[in-house]
Amino acid sequence: MPKPYSAPAFLTELLRARSPSGYESQAQAVFDRFVKPASDAYADDALGNRIATLNPDGDPVLMLAGHMDELGLMITYVTKEGFLYFSPIGGHDRSIISGRRVVIQTARGPVKGVTGKRAIHLMSEEDRKKVPEIHEIWIDIGARSKEQALKRVDIGDVATYDHEFELFQGSIGAARAFDNKVGAYVVGETLIRLAAAPKRPAARVVAVATAQEEIGVRGATTSAYAVNPHIAVAVDVGHATDHPDCDKRKYGETVLGGGPILCRGPNINPRVYERLVRAAKKLRIPYQLEGEPRPTGTDARAIQMGRGGVATGLVSIPLRYMHTPSEVVDLEDVERCVKLLVEFARGLEPGDYAHW
Repeated sequence: MPKPYSAPAFLTELLRARSPSGYESQAQAVFDRFVKPASDAYADDALGNRIATLNPDGDPVLMLAGHMDELGLMITYVTKEGFLYFSPIGGHDRSIISGRRVVIQTARGPVKGVTGKRAIHLMSEEDRKKVPEIHEIWIDIGARSKEQALKRVDIGDVATYDHEFELFQGSIGAARAFDNKVGAYVVGETLIRLAAAPKRPAARVVAVATAQEEIGVRGATTSAYAVNPHIAVAVDVGHATDHPDCDKRKYGETVLGGGPILCRGPNINPRVYERLVRAAKKLRIPYQLEGEPRPTGTDARAIQMGRGGVATGLVSIPLRYMHTPSEVVDLEDVERCVKLLVEFARGLEPGDYAHW
């Protein structure tokens, strides 16, 4: 029998961390624990980014960015009966919010609850055809009054789905927040492996776990200004389109287990793209291509426009069911992404700024 697949501890702890945008402290703590010891310099900032530097006197400056925030639900109102209403953090699919178990992060510790809505038996035929609006869904924590609820939670506390990481077929697993704990893992793990190698790269390598990507690439905007890189690669998840009901004419063809997705388009520096392809071919890593004719919906969008402009690339990990409680990834693709970026970083030479 094949040996059971084992997920890296760094990644599994990031996936376990609950870190909605603006509330990233649990993911920060994991990144601190694993990446800081391998770094020559390590910093945090006002937005909550984590900035790890290897080889601080190196040239060129390479920034690797993966966001550590995830979707969430923020408590905004409590009824007199003790039910909690919320606003979404990030882009939720309203059709799948109700009927979920959730964990609310509070100053007094985690509080468990469920998302509720009117049962189908109590709906009209017309109501059954509708997707409920956010204000028609609530969180039930078992409280019997507003006073009782507010002894346990506060306005502004945030909740995440109570769906944990699990491998269900070899290296293929499901998790609440592969988007984008895998990206934060990849950039941190790349720095760790470069630090452990006998020979340091010529480049200064700065691995950034960015904050608040899901609400507007905010951490990438400020950290790109602070790092001031010559070259950058953002690491995020991308849509695997190898499942039913996905029109490849509209969304392209990418598959789970097919290797990292390399992006092309105006958001991508062509020389950075070429070097990523060259690194993949050297290591015989399978890779896939996507074309994006506009700024991407990732940290690459902000980093490319930092200061006087940054030569930026984007590497995506194929993922099914994005922004749902059970996103699916093949961890072999994650490992390939780490190896690709290690090789890419080692290939940079002094004075190589990918200008074109």
